[in-house]
Amino acid sequence: MPKVTMFNQTGAQVGEIELADAVFGIAPNEHVLFDAVMMQRASLRQGTHKVKTRSEVRGGGRKPWRQKGTGRARQGSIRSPQWRGGGIVFGPTPRSYSYKLPKKVRRLAIKSALSTKVLEQSMLVLEDLALNAPKTKDMVAVLQGLSVQKKVLIVTADLNENVALSARNIPGISVIAANEVNVIDVLHHDTLIMTKAAVEKVEEVLA
Repeated sequence: MPKVTMFNQTGAQVGEIELADAVFGIAPNEHVLFDAVMMQRASLRQGTHKVKTRSEVRGGGRKPWRQKGTGRARQGSIRSPQWRGGGIVFGPTPRSYSYKLPKKVRRLAIKSALSTKVLEQSMLVLEDLALNAPKTKDMVAVLQGLSVQKKVLIVTADLNENVALSARNIPGISVIAANEVNVIDVLHHDTLIMTKAAVEKVEEVLA
């Protein structure tokens, strides 16, 4: 079982915690991680693109010229696709880009992402994380005590409002609950910080 050092809020080591092999100790599957990232990114697309077809473009109610006798090609509307200002053929229309991977694949992707952080020694476990009031300087003190910089993802058992409000003004810091753990957030941040309760909750679901 992989072991990770456990810290308190001041940054002092208070022992070690054993992580479940089935969740934090697997060999990361890069192909599954790629598929999961593509799925998440696709679901974030708005899909609001839209062009007008010939039935939606303004004008074109009258036939430009008579059918025969002019020497020109027959035309039924000045809003046909070949005319300037005409409708678009096979253009983009509003649609959803989201799709789903099998449940087992999604679970494997999350476990692979978590195991990657353990292998890279980029995961820290906190005994607990509780702030009395939403104060940015208190969160900055916690991060300085842990000597973490750049992009940090903090995972708590349940979304703690004081923690979330204290971190939202710090660039690169994100706070999510254990049930919101996802592949993109884990991989996007340089360091993963989880509370002991969050680790137990994730292991309970994924193990």
